Amino acid sequence: MGDKINHSGIIETVDGEHVRVRILQTSACGSCKVAGHCNAAEAKEKIVDVRLHKGCADYKVGDAVVVSTSQSAVGKALTVGFVLPFVVMVVALLVALAITSDELTAALVALVSLVPYYLIIYKAGERLTRGVTFGIEKRNY
Repeated sequence: MGDKINHSGIIETVDGEHVRVRILQTSACGSCKVAGHCNAAEAKEKIVDVRLHKGCADYKVGDAVVVSTSQSAVGKALTVGFVLPFVVMVVALLVALAITSDELTAALVALVSLVPYYLIIYKAGERLTRGVTFGIEKRNY
């Protein structure tokens, strides 16, 4: 399958060196023929901002394209978005439980510990996304 994650999409806007692409992110069963009749099927529209170094002259609003990124970028996003917050919350829970011996207080401390974590992620957003790049190419029919 290669080392790229690909999604088909439609160009929403073209502005300078930025192309905004609307992609349909589907769950594993989202492409099933009976998905419209099933509550388990899930599909969400996402907007991806692709920065081009060569300019956007070749792309127009409404063009069908394929947006791609590396699996390592996806792994980094999953780690920062899910794994590290879980670790922070569990550590905060265990420390608070050891200090207070009160489960309710420990649970609240664990939840509140995520606030500074996500504030740090928000402030470091530019540095975190430095290594994450999206590629784009016109989809051939």
